[in-house]
Amino acid sequence: MDIRNIAIIAHVDHGKTTLTDAMLRQAGALKEGVSMDSNALELERGITIYSKNAALFYGGTKINIVDTPGHADFGSEVERVLRAIDSVLLVVDAQEGPMPQTRFVLKKSLELGLKPIVIINKIDKPAADPHKCEEQVLELFLELGANDDQANFPVVYTNGREGTAKLKMDSESNNLVPLFETIIKHVKPTSDTKLEVKDLRLQPFNLAYDNFLGRMAIARIYEGSISVNQKVFVRKPEGEISSGRISKLFTFQGLERVECESASAGDIVMIAGLPGIFIGDTILSDENSDALPAIKIDEPTIELNFFVNDSPFGGRDGKYVTSRQIRERLIRELEVNVGLRVNFSSSDFFKVCGRGELHISILLENMRREGFELQISQPHVIIRTENGMKTEPYEEVIIDIPKIYQGIIMERMGMRRFTLKDLRIHSDNIRLIFEGPTRGLLGYRNQFVIDTKGNGIFSSRVVGFKPYAGEISKREVGSMVSMASGKALGYSLWNLQERGILYINPNTEVYEGMVIGNTSKGEEMMVNPTKGKQLTNTRSKLSDEAIELSPPLELTIERGLEIMAEDEYLEITPINIRLRKQILLAPERSRAKKTFKPTVQLAS
Repeated sequence: MDIRNIAIIAHVDHGKTTLTDAMLRQAGALKEGVSMDSNALELERGITIYSKNAALFYGGTKINIVDTPGHADFGSEVERVLRAIDSVLLVVDAQEGPMPQTRFVLKKSLELGLKPIVIINKIDKPAADPHKCEEQVLELFLELGANDDQANFPVVYTNGREGTAKLKMDSESNNLVPLFETIIKHVKPTSDTKLEVKDLRLQPFNLAYDNFLGRMAIARIYEGSISVNQKVFVRKPEGEISSGRISKLFTFQGLERVECESASAGDIVMIAGLPGIFIGDTILSDENSDALPAIKIDEPTIELNFFVNDSPFGGRDGKYVTSRQIRERLIRELEVNVGLRVNFSSSDFFKVCGRGELHISILLENMRREGFELQISQPHVIIRTENGMKTEPYEEVIIDIPKIYQGIIMERMGMRRFTLKDLRIHSDNIRLIFEGPTRGLLGYRNQFVIDTKGNGIFSSRVVGFKPYAGEISKREVGSMVSMASGKALGYSLWNLQERGILYINPNTEVYEGMVIGNTSKGEEMMVNPTKGKQLTNTRSKLSDEAIELSPPLELTIERGLEIMAEDEYLEITPINIRLRKQILLAPERSRAKKTFKPTVQLAS
């Protein structure tokens, strides 16, 4: 069979999943109302979190498609996919142009020698400028060192929502046929009889887990063929070899996996029967064959600790609350989440390292929905020592805002050790490009929305480890801590809301040491949210004031990760998310503050 293998890559929200869905529907491989983003969190947030495989048939050609995430925190999902395909569809928003993740994924694909097909998407937007966008993409290609062949990329203009594509802006089209034809023309076929007769060599680029079949690997067959019950050898990148047997074999049709008996070079398959398989391993039919080059994945940038929930309300909501259950869940997560690192050496907590706050928060949200209950510490960036020098992760930040907010944004970013690298003016908007330490961004994204009144676009990508930038003072508010246990009363909260922003509603159960809000002056304040109004037998119309409460700042996992202080925990249960002090009692907390020192692990 004639096969083409492609991946769809783009910055977050540039429309790659919508375009992929339209391609599958027009090829008859996807029903109306069904989407590649099938995970509950993906549907709620409108973003792609996990890379997924699909396949469609156009004419006599099978096109294997891998849809990848667009958010920088899930960059590890993109990196491993690029090794298994022959070309990429680089989707760029016709209005926004190239963004940070566009640069990241394009750089990775160019380094692998892939020749991208550029898709200028969302050409129907009112402020869309496809030709200017194409020029910006070409500049990005040249800036990233693309060779002449790569820089001479084909361009297709699309409207993913309507399912139309055209090769010229003045052409008429009501379908995606021009896009399919471009893929057939510019992506080299994988089928080659010379490769099919060689010894088997395939490499997993993604993992899956099945309750009955165990760990499963999604892999590209580079040479030879594979069949059910075939004995194979697994060679690790370090050289270690083990043997196994293929128990199940699947290929893809649409979004479905279809069981088959055999598959040959060029196809993408899912295999079961090798419990120790991992991304980057090479599966061989001859143990003496050479391994394929290992797949390198960028290292995590932030770390935090997972604890058993020992708060006064611990164990009320959760189904899985013990250290052993949390440990088993993290081990299962490591089966498929290759961007995650977990250190199990401590008996009191698990040190979890990830690619960013969103990466960690997605894991925590999945765990709480499964019935887990736990608490976590404040996230820190991973500090390394390289050649005797202290280094930390840096990020490039691109901010698109109306001009009136330029001053406040530059002031905020400067306080967080970011330096302005470039400034570009686009009619009424301005684009600011900064570079600085990841530490400076922890806790800023919500503040950015406030600073720009929701009119700004904030994007970032990790650019690597650079020399330590020095201390950063970010926390501008203090904590409002409950000094009593019971139910919060509206009268008490009415008086407290003048001191800062509350996190709770009336009738919310609180305990001593629980953080119920923040204080605008920046100091920690002990309060009693359970205190009611003193009642007497005397009544008068003037003495009864109307209580008007402002809506509280609802705590979510992402928001909690951003606003929590060094000496606080975020308590996460299936029903509630609470912020609390690590030491609940005020006298003990005062004594501990005299000797408290922030702990930052140095990774060599």
